[in-house]
Amino acid sequence: MVSAPPKILTNTWVKAAWDEFVAIADNPDQIKLGKAQFYYDNGSMRIENMTTGFSHGRSHFLLASAISLYGTLQDLNFISLDNGSFRKPGERECQPDLAFYFGNDLPEIPPGNSPVSVDLYGPPTLAIEISASTLSDDMGQKRLLYERLDVDEYWIVDVANAKIIALSISEGGSRQVQTSVVLPDLQIAVIEEALRRIQSENDGEVNRWLLKQFA
Repeated sequence: MVSAPPKILTNTWVKAAWDEFVAIADNPDQIKLGKAQFYYDNGSMRIENMTTGFSHGRSHFLLASAISLYGTLQDLNFISLDNGSFRKPGERECQPDLAFYFGNDLPEIPPGNSPVSVDLYGPPTLAIEISASTLSDDMGQKRLLYERLDVDEYWIVDVANAKIIALSISEGGSRQVQTSVVLPDLQIAVIEEALRRIQSENDGEVNRWLLKQFA
């Protein structure tokens, strides 16, 4: 007799041991959730149904393209990850919508689909959560998670209002910034304007506008 998959609460933080979390995060098919994102921090796990709507998808692609374009034009060295997983065994895990490593000494992460070990390769320099329905949590518990994970910068993207809350993280705390620390001289307002423009313009038009701003 085949046992039924365990009942899992989604889109909320649930107390769980690390081993319980890993058993689910490493074998998502057994609980038949479909596409999901997994988080663990401070003795609790959160499993989110992955957002796949039009506005979320457009915002996601715009942010990835804009940051890649800016980094390239600024001659920055970087690695981009889409829906990557970052794990500090026994303590925390996150799966931000977008993540980037910047710097002259980039981690040499081997090919494969296992979570990136923060102990071996460090946390991402920039983590981004694109909030279509998770804004309060992205600003609350996840903010604490990224502070404890010691990323350098964390962006919360409010899709409905085309707003970005950019937080610079240091010494276990964070403060809002209007100019990115990890992307030198990048004004957050420029990316917000691009988010507004994709509501009425196609990608080619928005990219050409961004090139003028970045020049």
